[in-house]
Amino acid sequence: MKFFGFAAGAALMLFSTTSAFAVTQISWWHAMTGANAEVVDKISKDFNASQSDYQIVPVFKGTYPETLNAGIAAFRAGQAPDIIQVFDVGTGVMMAAESAIKPVADVLTGAGMTFDKSQYLPGIVGYYSKPDGTMLSFPYNSSSPILYYNKDIFQKAGLDVNSPPKTWNEVWEAAKKIKASGAAPCGYTSTWLTWIHLENFAAWNNVSWATQQNGLAGGDVELKINAPIFVNHFQALADLAKDGTFKYGGRTSEAKQIFLAGECGIFTESSGGLGDIVKSGMNYGIGQLPYDSDAKGAPQNTTPGGASLWVFSGKSDEEYKGVAAFFAYLSKTEVQEYLHQKSGYLPVTLAAYEATKKSGFYDKNPGRETPILQMTGKAPTENSKGVRLPNLPQVRDIQNEEFEKMLAGQETAQQALDNAVSRGNAAIKDALGN
Repeated sequence: MKFFGFAAGAALMLFSTTSAFAVTQISWWHAMTGANAEVVDKISKDFNASQSDYQIVPVFKGTYPETLNAGIAAFRAGQAPDIIQVFDVGTGVMMAAESAIKPVADVLTGAGMTFDKSQYLPGIVGYYSKPDGTMLSFPYNSSSPILYYNKDIFQKAGLDVNSPPKTWNEVWEAAKKIKASGAAPCGYTSTWLTWIHLENFAAWNNVSWATQQNGLAGGDVELKINAPIFVNHFQALADLAKDGTFKYGGRTSEAKQIFLAGECGIFTESSGGLGDIVKSGMNYGIGQLPYDSDAKGAPQNTTPGGASLWVFSGKSDEEYKGVAAFFAYLSKTEVQEYLHQKSGYLPVTLAAYEATKKSGFYDKNPGRETPILQMTGKAPTENSKGVRLPNLPQVRDIQNEEFEKMLAGQETAQQALDNAVSRGNAAIKDALGN
């Protein structure tokens, strides 16, 4: 009986192992947390259930910067995943590492598929392509920064719950009223100061962030973020921080927890942060990203944030076929509708956007179309196509260091931005070997 039990167990193990080998596993490293991690898991499970040849294995690797660093280290060690989610800031880093990646266009072509760019939102596809139009990575979760506000706090402060602030001056005044009225301990907080208050601030107000079309036209870039419009904006933030009217949460998405806890009434964040706000049960509202009332022609258009999916080189043909099958699945209208409606990220296909609109989703959920309209409402200018540097994560770190000194009262906004420009320009030159 003991032998029979062992033999049966061995046979079962052999059968399981053989079955496992029949399925090609595709590893997908990502940085999604909370409600967005649930979306990743559901999409992966649904894809795996839709066919029997491939199995997507999602693996959480930390924050966006941590995931990028983990991918770089894994590639150098010869242990890179098949797919890695890289935030928009890392696009220049990945583009510079040509030998490490396999362009998505090549992955799809190799699997006998074609990529029709006309089916995707132009601003998103353009950002993740070479100048010649070759698609380098697959747009997974594209976002636009928007304004959220707590309607209960607005009501307590005597503010109009149906009229979110449209300009930054209106944000400052509303934040002061929230704080002074005691409706909440703080008036305003924000995630991603570099992305929202520098990069998208520049695009939305149609002012230059840097030379060379913000780095998209060439690598020899000089930052322009110490111009008066930026200085005035950040000095206003610094002044509000003195008495806690503005509360700094951290360099990435940490401030979301401050807003969810009801500590601040107004919040600027990625549209992709919506899932956790909905899940919290908060009585919230959505407004467009505020603009500077002194900027001519503002608002212009926002630039895509979020992340795309990059494919590492050195994988087998079967693995690349699996990746192509997964990307084809992600492009399905019903999958994009689910991703958009559940997470707040933009639908990357026009068909998914049109289907969502036709279903009446935006009528039933006011404000949910706002991030799409912000990005597509006007044709991009040289100031609003996006931002790209070979070492943008490093340059952002420099900017954050200076912001933190400013918010601690150690520097004025002028000093902080002057330092960010000089230090940032030196880092860019070092990255180019100049």
